[in-house]
Amino acid sequence: MKREKKFFDNERLIIYVGTAIFFILAVSIGIVMYMSTKKDLEISERTSNVTEETQKEENTENASTSIGKTVEEQTEQGTLIKEDSEENETANTNTTNNASTSNTENTTNTSTTNTATSEANTNETNTTNAQNAQNEEQPKEEPKNETTETQEQVTETKQEVTFIKPTDGEIIGEFAKDNLIYSETLKEWITHTAVDIKADKTSVIKSSADGIVKSIVNDPRYGLTVIIEHDDGYETVYSNLLTAEFVVEGEEVSQGQTIGTAGNTASFESSMDCHLHFELLKDGEYLDPTIYLK
Repeated sequence: MKREKKFFDNERLIIYVGTAIFFILAVSIGIVMYMSTKKDLEISERTSNVTEETQKEENTENASTSIGKTVEEQTEQGTLIKEDSEENETANTNTTNNASTSNTENTTNTSTTNTATSEANTNETNTTNAQNAQNEEQPKEEPKNETTETQEQVTETKQEVTFIKPTDGEIIGEFAKDNLIYSETLKEWITHTAVDIKADKTSVIKSSADGIVKSIVNDPRYGLTVIIEHDDGYETVYSNLLTAEFVVEGEEVSQGQTIGTAGNTASFESSMDCHLHFELLKDGEYLDPTIYLK
């Protein structure tokens, strides 16, 4: 039993001694680490202070050198400005002297030129007066009006309207505007403002003159009718037609151009042979076509 107790006592002693040694080692290691970190901090502070001091010294040196340069430059500029001012003063004096001499010369020249211009003006006034007197003595020509000239040219170039027979055939119904003729169809005496030209059925009807087709109508009295407008207010009327398919309203037609075919569509002249009822008007008044047809 005694041996066992001694053994246990020795083990406890070893444990206590080992823990103490471990604690001592840990404390010593911590102290060593603290001291090393402290030294590192001191070294870094010293290096930062050294760099700050070197930078300050460099800045002071640069400032001193720049100040020295600006002072030297200012002195040099001052000397240059003085030299420029002296040169400008001498140039100004020379220009003033030259200007004074030129002004005197100009005054003399202006006086001479003024006398010359006055003489020239008197001569010009005399010549203008003489010319005006000559112009007054000459008879004035009356200005021609441009509109009258153009009108004269138009009247010269414009040709008179001529008419041809719209179809070959004899006249079977004469023009009777101021007197009466007897109508076989109506069985009464009436006026007749056209001439009736005999024409076979479907024979060609031609335009009597150049013009424009005014209208194509189916008249209840005189049947299918074509009206053509001409220059100088003339109109020709072609009635009792069978067809008018060769022209349209608004078409320009030339003299002798086919406008339709003869027929028997006029109710007022149905008892007559197939013919063309042909009228001629000027400014709305009926004319005797036989006087104008060639």
